[in-house]
Amino acid sequence: MSGPGISVVICAYTEDRWEDILAAVSSVRAQSRPALETLLVVDHNHALLDRLGKEYKEADDVRVLANAGPRGLSAGRNTGIAAARGEVVAFLDDDAVAERDWLLHFAEAYADPRVMAVGGRTEPVWASGRRPDWFPEEFDWVVGCTYRGLPRGRVRVRNVLGGNASFRRGAFDAAGGFATGIGRDGDKRPLGCEETELCIRLSRARPDAVLLIDDRAVIHHRVPEAREHFRYFRTRTYAEGLSKALVARSVGTDKGLESERRYATRVLPAGVARGLRDALLARPGGAGRAGAIVAGVLTAAGGYVVGSLRARRGGTTFSVPEVPAAEAAGPPAPAEGAALEGAGP
Repeated sequence: MSGPGISVVICAYTEDRWEDILAAVSSVRAQSRPALETLLVVDHNHALLDRLGKEYKEADDVRVLANAGPRGLSAGRNTGIAAARGEVVAFLDDDAVAERDWLLHFAEAYADPRVMAVGGRTEPVWASGRRPDWFPEEFDWVVGCTYRGLPRGRVRVRNVLGGNASFRRGAFDAAGGFATGIGRDGDKRPLGCEETELCIRLSRARPDAVLLIDDRAVIHHRVPEAREHFRYFRTRTYAEGLSKALVARSVGTDKGLESERRYATRVLPAGVARGLRDALLARPGGAGRAGAIVAGVLTAAGGYVVGSLRARRGGTTFSVPEVPAAEAAGPPAPAEGAALEGAGP
């Protein structure tokens, strides 16, 4: 097998996703370019840890690990990175399945030694069987999927999206791991942006680094019925505003909001215009999509303002851990002097 060895990390936290987790692992094991290993990291759930340990007890290619850091997705990913033996570490959501050539496309991109991160395209699988008429494609990031407005093909980007992403091991050596205190923590408020903060930090540590998205590296992400409703849409966009305030606090507003400015000034107005046009043509959901875009912008902006005010008053501390090499893997520890002031929900 030519190219870098790839370790795949899947973070899990609830037995409610048991069948999804098994499907995610199966999709990795069916890759046309085999993974070096699959690491299942369980987030402070002893019952799930024990059950997965028994499920894969005889599997040489799957290891089940307990999150060695604080509760949350970032620490779970850092645990996987620390244990990974591959030159490249890829991340797959526990409720997603990868297409057969997912890792093949990742590996091809790493032929260029300057490439430090590669992401792919994430397609939604709606629980109801179809996209809600009112749900705009410009906001598919709300449900963890690739949204309208991202460039197509294999292109350079500011940051990859965490549920379908890979990093060269050297990226973590240069920039540290995922910042704890930014991303998701089980079923609590759906914060995010931890991969954005990491990618910006990586670009600062390695100005020559190339970060790519290759939309041929496809995964299919399940969207549960509860996330098809406007209530979740509103909660998630507000949480995104809070998260962006954390990112801006860490890396500055210029880089922290660089891509968002284009998105807000070009992509979203075009989406509103399409929605209004569809409404005039009596097409289903046109007015709803236009209204959802406006509501999403206002809600995210409100979250950003609240998060920024909290940060100025001194909010939650988050930290950037150093991630040890696999041979010395252990609980990730914060890098000395890396604690940053940030806003919490």
